[in-house]
Amino acid sequence: MNRWMAAALVLAVATGVAFADADPVKTRRELMKANGAATKTVVGMLKGAPFDLEAVKAALKNYGDAAAQAPGLFPDTSKTGDTNALPAIWDNKADFEARFKKLAADVSAASSAITDEASFKANMPGVLKNCGGCHEQYRAKQN
Repeated sequence: MNRWMAAALVLAVATGVAFADADPVKTRRELMKANGAATKTVVGMLKGAPFDLEAVKAALKNYGDAAAQAPGLFPDTSKTGDTNALPAIWDNKADFEARFKKLAADVSAASSAITDEASFKANMPGVLKNCGGCHEQYRAKQN
């Protein structure tokens, strides 16, 4: 079952890339939905679901792809509309983009370090902390 989830994550990212030129808000929303699915999988493992290294590697690849693509999906023309992005993104663009660079670096380090459940539990929380930190500062709270 986890192999299917990994395949779905890859497909979700690929689908998001196909729409990148059309609508940056839609593309980043799809990218973040794929991150959400990846996060659900790895958080489940952190909470006791069976460890699946293949699913972890797929999630890390998804995070890495998002870190590479996301900074370009926040052009000035996408400040308004159906988005949860806060104006702070454009006010603090350098910090916002630096957070994606940090995510990419942490994903790369975790990808090399995670080889089993113990190393997963030691390294994955740091990767996930990146997501939460960015959401706290740059994403509007949802009801």
